[in-house]
Amino acid sequence: MIKSILLPIDGSSYTDSVIKYGKFVSERFGAVVRLLSVVDIRLYDWSVATNADNFVPIMPPTGFQAESQKMHEEKADQILQKAGEICQRNNIDFEALKVAGIPVEEICAHAKMSDLVIMGIRGEYERWSGKLLGDTVESVTRQISKPVMLVEKGFVPFERFICAYDGSVQANKALQLAAFMTEKLSTQLQVVTVLDDQEERKAILHEAEEYLEPYRIDFQLRHEFGDPDEILVNVSKNTATPSLMIMGGFGHSRIREAILGSTTVHVMRNAQKPLLLAK
Repeated sequence: MIKSILLPIDGSSYTDSVIKYGKFVSERFGAVVRLLSVVDIRLYDWSVATNADNFVPIMPPTGFQAESQKMHEEKADQILQKAGEICQRNNIDFEALKVAGIPVEEICAHAKMSDLVIMGIRGEYERWSGKLLGDTVESVTRQISKPVMLVEKGFVPFERFICAYDGSVQANKALQLAAFMTEKLSTQLQVVTVLDDQEERKAILHEAEEYLEPYRIDFQLRHEFGDPDEILVNVSKNTATPSLMIMGGFGHSRIREAILGSTTVHVMRNAQKPLLLAK
């Protein structure tokens, strides 16, 4: 189920952690690592950056595009070279690819040929983003069709899994992925349901239990009351054993999210990393 892992890297302070998590996961699943460096054409293609048919088009100095493109191409080459050297030193089976385009589009396109994507929670412009998600990260997690693992700068190997489960289609995908990974790594799984209605909670937990029983894994069912946003964040932060939380990604429409907010975004911003979004 996980035989290829895509690592989009941009040379930011998250790159080292992304590679380390890629190594950690690839070793346990026997997967190949694919390094992807995207040369963002918006940084040098003036027609894309400013929209050539703008009301007031502004033209760059002669040679601007060529020099800017060369600089960003060289940067991408250096990023891949350094990342490749790290992979070689650690005996990681890897492929390296440099493409020119818009990062979100290229990452989503290349993810089609991989089983898992691992990304830093923010990118090279994090100094201006504060605690917000990186624009590329949020766009990718909304559009991509494959599971995405989000990581912080520090690498902390996880020893067990936590799955947020509410019975939805997205949560069911998360439970399936959590069961597979738990079985493969011979570790433990905790399934967390946050529902105030007792009957609904019992039904959802029974559903999860019935699904997991054929896997013959070590799992525990846990129920909580209150605000799912805060409880899932607290569960991830207060675990005694380093864990990977797995949850479904973006279960509601953008209109509903605008009115009620998104649990996915809140957990992405505030929960302990790594965090795996099932798609």
